[in-house]
Amino acid sequence: MLMNNINKYYTKEYDYSCAEVLIYAASDEYNMHLTSETFKAMSSFGGGMAIESVCGAITASLAVIGILFTKERAHEGDRVKKLCTELFQKFDAKLGANNCAMLKAKYKTEDIGCRVMIETAAEILDEIVKRELQVNN
Repeated sequence: MLMNNINKYYTKEYDYSCAEVLIYAASDEYNMHLTSETFKAMSSFGGGMAIESVCGAITASLAVIGILFTKERAHEGDRVKKLCTELFQKFDAKLGANNCAMLKAKYKTEDIGCRVMIETAAEILDEIVKRELQVNN
């Protein structure tokens, strides 16, 4: 279950950003076999791309969708676009925003950090991935 991997990586020991937590957890959960370069690339998306813009948990989730469901390139069809739109809309509906600064102001606390955002993104991502993997099988 993706949430188990979230709990594994969202610790002081790892000290990962929201984006890194999501990509590491998803890599384990969905056997993505990502390279260290992919993990390093995701590090720049934490903290809303370091400017408190779109939440890093969302951007990492979008990366997972792209990696899992893009065959060669973005313009091969609208499947990935629809899945990304679905994730964004469900996240926004549940938490009322997708902006890192707004989310942190509303949900982040010293004791749990950004857990609400990470868990929300993971829950939605897992639902989408499991459904779409079933469609392919």
